[in-house]
Amino acid sequence: MTPHNSPKIGATQQGEPIQVFLAKHGADRLTRIARGDGIYMWDTDGNRYIDVSSGPVANNIGHGNPRVLAAMQAQAADVAFAFPGMFESEANENLANLLTQLAGPGFERAFFVSGGSEATESAIKLCRQYALATGQGQKWKVISREPAYHGGTLGALALTGDKHQHEVFGPMMRMMPKVPTPFTYRLPPNQDRESFARQCAAALEEKIISEGADTVLAFIMEPVGGLATGALVAEDIYFSQVREICTRHRILLIYDEVMSGAGRTGKFLAADHWPDAKPDIVILAKGIAAGYTPMGCVLAPNAIVKAVADAGGFMNGFTYFANPLSCAVGHAVLREMVDGDLIANAATRGAELAARLREMSGGNRVIGDVRGLGLLLAIELVSDQASKKQIPLELNAPLMFQKIAMEMGLAVYARRTSHGAYGDFLMISPPLIVTADQIDEIATGLQKALARFEAELKAAGV
Repeated sequence: MTPHNSPKIGATQQGEPIQVFLAKHGADRLTRIARGDGIYMWDTDGNRYIDVSSGPVANNIGHGNPRVLAAMQAQAADVAFAFPGMFESEANENLANLLTQLAGPGFERAFFVSGGSEATESAIKLCRQYALATGQGQKWKVISREPAYHGGTLGALALTGDKHQHEVFGPMMRMMPKVPTPFTYRLPPNQDRESFARQCAAALEEKIISEGADTVLAFIMEPVGGLATGALVAEDIYFSQVREICTRHRILLIYDEVMSGAGRTGKFLAADHWPDAKPDIVILAKGIAAGYTPMGCVLAPNAIVKAVADAGGFMNGFTYFANPLSCAVGHAVLREMVDGDLIANAATRGAELAARLREMSGGNRVIGDVRGLGLLLAIELVSDQASKKQIPLELNAPLMFQKIAMEMGLAVYARRTSHGAYGDFLMISPPLIVTADQIDEIATGLQKALARFEAELKAAGV
């Protein structure tokens, strides 16, 4: 018998959802999902939603893909788990070969983990061990940008530029140096986009010098912004100058492509948009397994990996790193991307969607900016387009819009960084399988949702 003071299996406290760790927003419960197919999802009441943001910009190939499900089942039937410290795996080898081919020269080695945060941790550990292996043991600092997002583990949070999170977790970690992010929307007085990009690149070199170049290990940045900056794309000059500065000071350049990689921007790596500013290391996650399994990856050149291996091996690992089931799923996702020409589709459909969003901004005062590359796009929400004034923070515009959108059948990922210090934005990033007709469906739905959002702001006196 179950003791009288033990909860029944499956019971919740006072009707609350099991995930009470999540923030409460009134008495509302989250919509309960039932199934997904392509770019659409259905809840348990039969309501349909368009997956406008691919979840948190992860589900690159849509839901319910038969090829991926078949690969998952086949690998699970063979062996779902085998620790790479004991066994090699054909699934791991197949994924690594395909991924490095897609990434191109300079990325001959792939290290697979369970997500973006683990990938960030692994990348900076690889850099540190490479420095030790090459007689540069004094190098340990990793410079990053403010704002930025590189993950939620303490090592990744030390790189993440989010002042609110630093207030909460700062005493538990060793903070890394920060430099300004090259924004393109709200600019300092007397600056244009190019001059500010140059200023931000110059700030990186100033920080390297002030910290001591012989102590700086790496610089990490998102080539196209994710959770912290909403699809920010800096001016081209920024990339070339950053690359030159890092090369001159013998500092490794890391691109965090957790969101922007795996074809989402219309090229396999966002780095491919700036061939003269190639990074030394790339971090991937999200799109390489498209949400079908937790997965992240570090791409690195053979020279770096060989130096670490020759010095005794990579001192880093996780229970589920390179596990066969996830690798088989990732391989099937990438094969679907290649065979379906989804990277080209991302470029074409992304241009169509961006044009519709910009056209929409002409008739709605709350659309402050439309930015991004390929199908990694964002809309910044404002209370007044002309002045770029933010919506009052207490209204929590991202959550407000998200609720409106869900009621209208649109699942939209809405974000703010540092409690809104850098603006509120919507990630408009549907799966790469999206068609021209579906782009029209998304744009039409967003226009209606934004009109209702604007009306509710007006009713609130904004």
